[in-house]
Amino acid sequence: MPNARPTARAGLALAALLAFAAACGDDPSPAAAPTTAAPAAQTSTTAAGPGSDAPSPPAATGSPVPPPQAVNKDLVYTIAKRRANPPAGRVEVARGDVVRITVTSDEADQLHVHGYDVEIALPAGQPGTITLTADRTGLFEIETHKSHLVLFQLVVR
Repeated sequence: MPNARPTARAGLALAALLAFAAACGDDPSPAAAPTTAAPAAQTSTTAAGPGSDAPSPPAATGSPVPPPQAVNKDLVYTIAKRRANPPAGRVEVARGDVVRITVTSDEADQLHVHGYDVEIALPAGQPGTITLTADRTGLFEIETHKSHLVLFQLVVR
């Protein structure tokens, strides 16, 4: 009678391979579904405030990705030689509006939205963007920390 050991090992290896392949398949059970939490900030140059629906980091394949929320107010500022363009003023929005603030500075700085406690880095020469839902009424200053420039006051009514 020939030695049955190589056949047993091959059968065992095949069974292990099939078990591994079955474990890697799609499992619709809730325990196997990937979960994601909405981040407060997107990246070092993009952030979202409280109550925002900012895009999540890339999700695992097969998980639902929420559609981006429409922006009601798109504000673009440039800082050069410690001067903001457009000049400081007030910007009014309605409560619930989605506001996107994009700032490009000639020097590295920090952009901060008071009252929403959102802050992002502004690398020199690269735009930084904050997207937030204006869910708090009042007057909020948007400023840079290093250069101490008030870019504008956001009035939420």
